[in-house]
Amino acid sequence: MSVDLKTVKRVAHLARIALSEEEAERMMGELNGILGFVAQLSEVDVTGVEPMTSVMPMAMKKRKDVVNDGNIADDIVANAPETDRNFFLVPKVVE
Repeated sequence: MSVDLKTVKRVAHLARIALSEEEAERMMGELNGILGFVAQLSEVDVTGVEPMTSVMPMAMKKRKDVVNDGNIADDIVANAPETDRNFFLVPKVVE
């Protein structure tokens, strides 16, 4: 895949970036270089390679997935102007 000058100008316009003709020409070369590198990466055989989170082997820090209310409902609604059984009371906005 390669990028032409028209595409570079369109992307710059969508990104709200002002580019001169020289800058657009330079960006076209840079973007084509990046896309060429990505194409090279897709040629690499990665069968049997596990996904990594880091280059150093480490165990993920995990916590138990426990559902609770935090036991601080009273603290959460403490500054609310009106509450009812730990629920916020708000004015009706739809008739």
